[in-house]
Amino acid sequence: MLVELPAYPTASLELSPIPTSQVLGLSLSRLSYVQTLERIEQLVDAKYPAFFITAPLNYAMVCHKNPPLQEVNRKAAFLVADGMPLVWVAKAKGKPLAERVAGSDLVPSMCEMAARRAESVFLLGAAPGVAAKAAEKLVVTYPGLRIAGTACPRMSALLPSEEAALIESIRQSGATFLFLARGQPAGESWLADHFEELGCISVQVGASIDFIADGVVRAPKWMQRTGTEWVYRLLQEPKRLTNRYWSNGSFFIRQAPLDVLFRRQ
Repeated sequence: MLVELPAYPTASLELSPIPTSQVLGLSLSRLSYVQTLERIEQLVDAKYPAFFITAPLNYAMVCHKNPPLQEVNRKAAFLVADGMPLVWVAKAKGKPLAERVAGSDLVPSMCEMAARRAESVFLLGAAPGVAAKAAEKLVVTYPGLRIAGTACPRMSALLPSEEAALIESIRQSGATFLFLARGQPAGESWLADHFEELGCISVQVGASIDFIADGVVRAPKWMQRTGTEWVYRLLQEPKRLTNRYWSNGSFFIRQAPLDVLFRRQ
């Protein structure tokens, strides 16, 4: 368990460098899905806190509009491309990524890893009761998995003292992994500010906790491979996702050709 850890920057961990590709302003890992899991396990073995980012096209757009987020990205152990458009751009620039590495796939794989190693996970965020429901399903799906705790505070409304108490409770829980369900980029920014205090391996997982709790079925594999999963998601949640996907598409059409043509870093 990752407890009693010194404040130690991720960048100082003695791990081999990760090859990256610059895609729409993001420095994305070129590791495959399996290699990404291996790197996560290496971070666990190193026993130092870290966080990583699963970046869909929306995150690239948000970072483009908010340059200070690059400091958040620099603090991360690595960023993975959680979107086929990012994979396409990398390939067009001549420095392809191994594959798309989806956060919604990493969460169950990390739970399997935790169960195998007798480690524990902490679920933070989502609507009241959702994390607890997801935890119940996870321990059934992954025998041996330990839930270090769940919490669903209104993160943006926490007083400094309440936030400090929350961080301390996560640290003292001995959790190996923290799954934070919060919007982008608020979740990534919060982890960048607090990952050392949290003392575990953290990742912002968006709606993955909701998906687990509700038993949501992902799009067919062929849609995931061809970059059309967004159509499936849009049909599921049109009110929430229409504006977001319109903005993402407009950003991609504007910026991707420039990124490829000028090999922008």
